[in-house]
Amino acid sequence: MTPQQNVRFLVLVAMDSPGEGQILRLRLEAGEASLKSIKGAQLNATGPNGDSLQLNVTGFALVGGKPSEGRFSRTGRVDVHASPVDGSHDKVGLQWEVTQG
Repeated sequence: MTPQQNVRFLVLVAMDSPGEGQILRLRLEAGEASLKSIKGAQLNATGPNGDSLQLNVTGFALVGGKPSEGRFSRTGRVDVHASPVDGSHDKVGLQWEVTQG
């Protein structure tokens, strides 16, 4: 997977996952991305107060139904299951900015 340049998402929903990590609803704010480029990606999340966290996308959450490229291109929204790279229990919150890379 090649990181997309200048791809930026905003966290709309952040909730604990039944297993490890969190389920995040992301909205594409800038750049171009595909589901293929997001799956397995490493993301950098930055909070409104400057906190930051590196995340691994471990898969897609099925909260809103099975994700498809068509829906993602129409809405710019996708639900992902993500966990901190360092294995910590730190959490992403609402309005965090997420970039790929």
